[in-house]
Amino acid sequence: MRQLITRIDDLLHARLKERARAERRSVNALVTELLEAGVGVEDRRRALRERLRAEGRLVEPPRPENVLTLDEVLALGEGSGTAVSEALEADRAGR
Repeated sequence: MRQLITRIDDLLHARLKERARAERRSVNALVTELLEAGVGVEDRRRALRERLRAEGRLVEPPRPENVLTLDEVLALGEGSGTAVSEALEADRAGR
């Protein structure tokens, strides 16, 4: 693996750092991806998925028809009680 040293503007570096932090990855990983995209190199993950799919070795579960939103999931849990909290309180009171 080769190392590339280059000079960039402080503002550009700060923007790269912020984006990498937001995406929870290193600046190196971000810059590598951006450079690969810039010179037309295929995305490695996509290329791997396509190759596995062509070989019949990629397992892709069917997408569910009805996917609940986070708000719908939270609404389903409303009023279901706090059994764990109540059990802990009962256990602590018995000591």
